[in-house]
Amino acid sequence: MTQDELKKAVGWAALEYVKPGTIVGVGTGSTAAHFIDALGTIKHQIDGAVSSSEASTQRLKALGIPVFDLNEVDSLSVYVDGADEINGHLQMIKGGGAALTREKIVAAVAKRFICIADESKQVDILGKFPLPVEVIPMARSYVARELVKLGGVPEYRQHVVTDNGNVILDVRNLQILDPGALEKSINALPGVVTVGLFAARGADVALIGTSSGVKTIEK
Repeated sequence: MTQDELKKAVGWAALEYVKPGTIVGVGTGSTAAHFIDALGTIKHQIDGAVSSSEASTQRLKALGIPVFDLNEVDSLSVYVDGADEINGHLQMIKGGGAALTREKIVAAVAKRFICIADESKQVDILGKFPLPVEVIPMARSYVARELVKLGGVPEYRQHVVTDNGNVILDVRNLQILDPGALEKSINALPGVVTVGLFAARGADVALIGTSSGVKTIEK
């Protein structure tokens, strides 16, 4: 199977976790796009969705799925999204699509986080994928200097502005042995909106697309 076919398989497999009559949290990226397409086939069974990005919102609306502002919603039964890397503890690096802050907010509201990914995203140690950090523009250079002190090599993601009007630093050269501690350290830097480490709130279930089918990993 191609990588896109693996992504499609897990996107459709995630429908099993969607309860009728609920509002569904929806992520961003190529794998999440397959889930949105799958969600469109049961749109009359759900009340609607909360989206983590403008791109996903447009895709949902194009399929006729109502999109709610998160402020209108007390809780979400489930949030479905992809990952750039995921380890055996279901901690993740996310933010390759620059939607990490909204993704982290929606994940925090959801009772269950279902990560959908192809097997290439599975790692023993996080950090081979550059770690995204969303930063308020005026703090970019300061935060970059602080990230160097943490052992990283930050690179400004050119020509990218997040949906929140901020910029992204991609941090290379990290072996993230304690994702929870590093998440706290980077989030504590003035000017950081959030870091793309999902350790404090990792996934509850991972659906991994493999050549032999969809593998389910639960905490």
